[in-house]
Amino acid sequence: MSEDGLYPLLKAYEGRSASIPGAGKDPVNEPMIRHWCEAMGDRNPAYEGPDAIAPPTMLQAWTMGGLSGHPGRTGAHDELFALLDGAGFAAVVATDCEQEYLRPLRPGQRISFDSVIETVSPRKRTKLGAGYFVTTMMEIRADGELAGTHRFRILKYAPSAEQKPRPRRPRPVINRDNAGFWAGVAEHRLLIQRCASCGQLRFPWLPGCGGCGSAEWGVVEAEGTGTVYSYVVVHHPRFPAFDGLHDAGPDGAGPIEGGPDEGGPYAVGLIELAEGVRMVSNVIGVPYDEVRIGMPVRLEFMRADEDLELPVFRARRPGAGCHGPVPDGKRAAAGEQAAAGG
Repeated sequence: MSEDGLYPLLKAYEGRSASIPGAGKDPVNEPMIRHWCEAMGDRNPAYEGPDAIAPPTMLQAWTMGGLSGHPGRTGAHDELFALLDGAGFAAVVATDCEQEYLRPLRPGQRISFDSVIETVSPRKRTKLGAGYFVTTMMEIRADGELAGTHRFRILKYAPSAEQKPRPRRPRPVINRDNAGFWAGVAEHRLLIQRCASCGQLRFPWLPGCGGCGSAEWGVVEAEGTGTVYSYVVVHHPRFPAFDGLHDAGPDGAGPIEGGPDEGGPYAVGLIELAEGVRMVSNVIGVPYDEVRIGMPVRLEFMRADEDLELPVFRARRPGAGCHGPVPDGKRAAAGEQAAAGG
């Protein structure tokens, strides 16, 4: 079907309900707030005590249905996707989301929500192929009053028929605040910031101390051991650049042939380092379904491609040895510097 014929049909779905109105399975509550803050390492006092509020970024968490889910999508949503599928735009990739916070959420409040198909873009040409961006907008209410909105955008596209080289991993964003971290990675050193005033360690890298506010800092080198504090398994979307993660060789050479097809599933862990800070990285060395909370891991540096090397963590089964390039264990301050903003 031509663009002139298809787009008016797609446009007609704007403003129609995308999902059946739902209610949060639990009210806003202190245990979930505490678990979130512990996982994120967020010690903001506003999230504790008798007048606590929920972190704004938890907005969507209160709408999630867990393993049993929520009632589901509407007929309009399914019709729109069937129309796109039938026109050859069957592939899908999530592109971005936006949240707007209108009022703080407090323990005891009941959450309700509904969503609409907000916009369908004209046909766009992307590196993945031509397609349409579909944006849904969820309104989230607390005790009946609008508390925030959550926009979620996907691309429904027809994959390009061109033969392309193997995709590369997304590039990290390097700026003046974190350039020192990536310089350490290039030397096979995992560097953690340490406040020069109060001594508090912090990760990820930031221009100022969250404890005392000081902009003066130095670094310590992590010894490279830790445990899996939490983890998720990524099943979809599959991305070939992440092929073979659990088979990454002990020589740090990165993904090799013979891993999971088409870039998944793979495990992403929140690793608690021996120094007490936490970082997000891939867990390698075991199949994704054998990763467990509390599993000991050891730092390695994996060559993802000719331009990118990344810190990852190899699972250590009980009694197993450790292989691959690891730091030398030095934890003394290195490169102490005064940095007013990075």
